[in-house]
Amino acid sequence: MDGPGSEFLQKNFNRDHEYGVVLHSEEYAIRTRNIVKSYDGRHNAVDDISFDVARGEIYGLLGKNGAGKSTTIKMLTTLIKPTSGTIEVLGMEPSKQSIQIRKRIGVVQQSESFDFATVENNLRIYGMLWEVPREVVSARIEELLDLFELTEFRKVRAFELSGGQKKKLQVARELVHDMDILFLDEPTVGMDPIMRRRILDSIKDRVKNGLTVLFTTHFLEEADYICDRIAIMSEGKIRVEGTSSELKEKYGGLRTLEIITRENGSPDGMDRLREQLVSTELASEVKGQGKTITILGKSISRNLDQILSSLKTLGITIDSINLRDATLDDVFIEVVNS
Repeated sequence: MDGPGSEFLQKNFNRDHEYGVVLHSEEYAIRTRNIVKSYDGRHNAVDDISFDVARGEIYGLLGKNGAGKSTTIKMLTTLIKPTSGTIEVLGMEPSKQSIQIRKRIGVVQQSESFDFATVENNLRIYGMLWEVPREVVSARIEELLDLFELTEFRKVRAFELSGGQKKKLQVARELVHDMDILFLDEPTVGMDPIMRRRILDSIKDRVKNGLTVLFTTHFLEEADYICDRIAIMSEGKIRVEGTSSELKEKYGGLRTLEIITRENGSPDGMDRLREQLVSTELASEVKGQGKTITILGKSISRNLDQILSSLKTLGITIDSINLRDATLDDVFIEVVNS
C-alpha cells in the first residue's frame, strides 16, 4: 500500500461513500460516514460529513470558528453522540465502546483543565492515571520538561503559569502515556514560533512510530508543514479535502498581490477598493492592514495594470508590490468565501 492519503485510500473512500457502507479495516484509524450533529434539532453544527484517516497519518481539520471542527472531535472522542451517521475509531463505535476507545487515545482540547498541582506533579498524576510504569513516567517527565522548556517551572503550580506555559503543560501531559490516536485541537495557541516548531517536529517523530494524529489549527502554515492531508470545513460541511499540494494545484490559478502603501489605508478607502476590484472580478478577496493591502485573485498577473490603476484612482500611493503564488491561506480564504 502507498502512504497516507494515497490513491488507494481515496478510491476506497469514494467507493464506500458511494455505496453508503462502513468497512472494518486495519488500514484506517478513523472512518466516518454521513455524520450529522444538531444541538437544537434545527441547525446542524456538523452537517453530513464523511472522511477517513489512515493509520500513521496526520489529518488536518481546518475552518473558521464555528465551522464544526471541535464538535467533530468531541464525537470522535466519545464526548458527545452524533445525531445520525456512522463513526469508527480504531474499528470500534464510540457510542458502544467509549471506554475501550478512551484507553487508546489522547486528547488536547481548547479548554483548560488544571488543578493546584505543580507542573511536575501534573505530569506524574497523568502517568498514574494511565498506569504508566513509575520508572517510565520519571524518564518521560524529564524528557517532556526539557522539550517544552518547563524545567525551571517544575515546582510551580499549574494555575500560576502564563497562558502559553499552560498550553505547553496541557500538551506535555498527554504525551506522558502511549496512544494510538492523538487529537490536537489548536495545541500551539499562545506559543512562540520556535516552540511551535519543536512541538510539531516532536509529533512528526511520534507518527513515524505509528501514531495517528487529527490536528486542528488556525495557523495554516502549521497545517502546511505537518499534515499529510487536509480538510477545510465551513458551516458544518467539508468543502474540500486533499494534500496541501493537491489543494494548491486545484486552486493553482490563485495569486496573491501584496502592496505596501506610503500611508495607512482608511476603512472607507479599503471598502471602495474592495468593492471596485471584486465587483469587476479583478480580484476575489481584498484585505487591508496598516500600510499593507493584500489582493487575491485568479488572474492577478493579467489584471495587474487595471488593479494598479484602481489604486491610483483612489489616491493610494504605492511604495512596493510583491506578486506570489497561492499559499494554503489563500486556498482557505477562497474555499471558505466561495
